[in-house]
Amino acid sequence: MAQELIVGLIVASAAFYAVWRWMPAGWRRSAARKVATGTQRAGLVDAERAAQLAASLAKTSGCGSCDSCNSCGPKSPQAPASSSASSSSAR
Repeated sequence: MAQELIVGLIVASAAFYAVWRWMPAGWRRSAARKVATGTQRAGLVDAERAAQLAASLAKTSGCGSCDSCNSCGPKSPQAPASSSASSSSAR
């Protein structure tokens, strides 16, 4: 019985981590603020530590967040190449 409970906690923790990791960055920042505010309201941490907790939880670990490294290229779309030029060169 205890073994099943421990395995269930491990699986739940892994699922929570996966959801948190792949959550959009804006949602993650919002959720981090809410978690930090909740811990402060519950009396678990003071205001300074709650701000540190929110900053820590909002951070991303590597690629995939699309809000910090700007490796995705320019934000403005480029003009597409004309299709008539590519079809005439293929003949």
